[in-house]
Amino acid sequence: MAKIFVVESSSQSDIKAYKVESSSQADLLVCVVKSDSQAKGDEKWFYVKSPSQADTKVFWVNSASQADIKVKFVDSPSQAKWNKGHPFQRRIG
Repeated sequence: MAKIFVVESSSQSDIKAYKVESSSQADLLVCVVKSDSQAKGDEKWFYVKSPSQADTKVFWVNSASQADIKVKFVDSPSQAKWNKGHPFQRRIG
């Protein structure tokens, strides 16, 4: 499951992520789901309220060069996927 907690410092994070506008620029297309039971795999994220509930702690960086992954948010779970092979596959959820 991809239960995500956003941290304030990169030193607290498991992954540094950067938001992109284009699907072609993204490593991972993410759909935010409404319940933790829907948070399956790396692609469907559910935000939790405390770090102890999280599978992965994410820090949002300000440039793509600082990021471990580039993320594009999509509206539908059927659109959520990895665009290509990536070292972080199966490590988020």
